[in-house]
Amino acid sequence: TVFCLLLILQIYGVVLSRHSLKYFITASSGNPNISEFMGIGMVDGVEAGYCDLRNRILEIKQDWAKKIVDKDPRQLHVCFVSLSSGVHFLQRIDGCEWDETTGKVTGLTRFGYDGEDFIELDLKTLTWIALKPEAVNTKIRWDAERAQLRNDQYFLNVVCPTWLKTVWNTARSSLQRKVLPSVSLLQKTPSSPISCHATGFYPGRAVIFWRKDGEEIHEDVYLGEILPNNDETFQMSADLSILSVTPEDWGRYDCVFHFRAQKHRTVPCVSNTACSPVWVLKGRSTFIMFLSVKPEPDPLLSAGSAGQRFLAVSCNTLLKVVLFSNKMNL
Repeated sequence: TVFCLLLILQIYGVVLSRHSLKYFITASSGNPNISEFMGIGMVDGVEAGYCDLRNRILEIKQDWAKKIVDKDPRQLHVCFVSLSSGVHFLQRIDGCEWDETTGKVTGLTRFGYDGEDFIELDLKTLTWIALKPEAVNTKIRWDAERAQLRNDQYFLNVVCPTWLKTVWNTARSSLQRKVLPSVSLLQKTPSSPISCHATGFYPGRAVIFWRKDGEEIHEDVYLGEILPNNDETFQMSADLSILSVTPEDWGRYDCVFHFRAQKHRTVPCVSNTACSPVWVLKGRSTFIMFLSVKPEPDPLLSAGSAGQRFLAVSCNTLLKVVLFSNKMNL
């Protein structure tokens, strides 16, 4: 039997106009080397806090989350887990989304067992959906627990979004901040793909891609995943195969990075001489190009002042790297 009092941390996030709170909860049994219970709160892919029952650790990662807990300690609840014998893993995701524009609230509760989706709650019908045959008996039993279903419904539709709205002003400045990346062009050997690598950006809702003659291309391009850094920023890359690119065509290619839901704007800074292998641009963000070319002096032109969030470079003999943002005055 699993008993989880799972109101761990009140942790809040933003996805454009939607704000989200999600708990990632894992309970295990039968393995002394693994904590019996681990709960992690995530906001836009950033860990805000976690609870480790076995080692009696409760750590809050974000300053704004600590302010919320300090203001109302009752919002921290103790988590207890008791599992039957054998080595098993139970995973649970709880959360809600609130659209600040429309006011729409969406709740989520889903369980996984031993690494596979097991059962989830349908809030419209207030019944459980078995995600595999082994979950049918659990569905029948849980569907009969009407009082618990009403409690789940109330938590996901009322309590969870109320928490979001109450603390949003506390978390807003942290969650809405934008940190621009450093963008590098990397190549291991003359025949290996050129990787356009962006790192150090926040939030993690961003895209990176290659263009040819101003048009986005997908052929001979490999897009990597968005990965977290240790400092709560993110990194990602897009690799372009150079086998199909002739040297005279390099000037037709550029690499583009921008945050999602932002309008593309391009005001390139054009160099009249050959590229230096390492460029560090002025402003709040940095581009560094690592290529096997002979260093030559090159005047650096920026597309804006340090207060503008847009930087772009064009190299007439190789390729261009462009960083987009609509938070600028051009």
